[in-house]
Amino acid sequence: MRSIKETINALKNGEYDDKLTYLYSCDKNDVKKYSDRYIDVINGFEETFGKDGDIALFSAPGRTEIGGNHTDHQHGCVLAGSVNLDVISAARPNGTNTVRIQSRNYPLDVIELDSLEIREKEFDKAISLIRGVIKKFVDLGYDVKGFDAYTTSNVLKGSGLSSSAAFEVLVGTIINGLFANNEVNPIEIAKFGQFAENVYYNKPSGLMDQMASSVGSVVAIDFKSTEEPIVEKVEFDLKKHNHALCIIDSGADHADLTDEYATIPSDMKAVAGFFGKKFLREVDENEFMANVKNIRAKLNNDRAVLRAIHFFNDNKRAQEEVKALKNDDFRDIISRHSYYASFSTTTGEERNITWESTNHYFINQAVPPKDVEVVGGKTGTTSEAGACLVLLSKNKYGNPYVTVIMKEPDKDSLYQEMNQLLGKINEK
Repeated sequence: MRSIKETINALKNGEYDDKLTYLYSCDKNDVKKYSDRYIDVINGFEETFGKDGDIALFSAPGRTEIGGNHTDHQHGCVLAGSVNLDVISAARPNGTNTVRIQSRNYPLDVIELDSLEIREKEFDKAISLIRGVIKKFVDLGYDVKGFDAYTTSNVLKGSGLSSSAAFEVLVGTIINGLFANNEVNPIEIAKFGQFAENVYYNKPSGLMDQMASSVGSVVAIDFKSTEEPIVEKVEFDLKKHNHALCIIDSGADHADLTDEYATIPSDMKAVAGFFGKKFLREVDENEFMANVKNIRAKLNNDRAVLRAIHFFNDNKRAQEEVKALKNDDFRDIISRHSYYASFSTTTGEERNITWESTNHYFINQAVPPKDVEVVGGKTGTTSEAGACLVLLSKNKYGNPYVTVIMKEPDKDSLYQEMNQLLGKINEK
């Protein structure tokens, strides 16, 4: 920890540049905007809590789900990655029994450490997450004292990047650094966050969001045992393949959809309950498929059946995605017109599957512009997003381009718009 003045000077003089380039996956030319952001949060801290005393800086990233949609709460497998949007903080002990956290543009949260019980009036509020995370550290025997923290975030609330999980992990990281000598590992901090969200915030959730934020990088996680999940960092260089993970502001917000999201684990658990199990990971997929008719009759809930099918498919897909990344055959796979795989399921069953491309350029239903080579891509259609297409292509000079078209009303207009966009990549 250093004084405010020393910390600001160190940021200005480049002492933190190596850490920032690593943390944000940027080069030295871009590091200033990140150091300026930390100087900004320090200034906010000083304005709120004063300049006396040494401070420390903390960060917790948002996350993106790559594979394994709604599989974590059923003890399934996921592939997730942290992003370079994060919630950051300047913090220091304040010598009292009071925790004060000021998040920019939000009311000050104040917690007395002798009052850590669950409070229903705090459900859906950030203060409940703080109280819940503190409670886990105290229960482990750590002597948590009062501290002040000022936070700012560019993980937009309701954006799907798990701003709440990032905040939970940040609070855990601050307490771990100030009062636990960094003894609590990232997996446990993630569990603390999930506990706070489930019990104190009253929102049912799995562990993927907190785990991806706390562990960082690209991670494959098997939640068969949530007490001891298997967490593996997956080394994959998107830049090597001329790709980047792009975060797009769609204008949507799911912050008020807690009740709707809660029906997903509820439906899946209802199907598991049909077999006398608690989670779908414990259910044999073949047994499930053989009993679909009976499940529908008993539950009278086709949505639950469809969500169970979704779980089984995505749980397998997440595992296959990890294998694909390890094999480093990304470009080869997306360029194929069909893909055959032979693999063993988690129950030991041997499976052989052929996936056929839905890319119209590959099935002779669309022709790209002259001198444009379509390498591969990803299609997708939903009622909200419309018809969407992401392509990797090369222009006549061999330069790679990633092009994206979203929200088209149908496939015909989707490929017409894509051709108009592709027609521009040969222009100088």
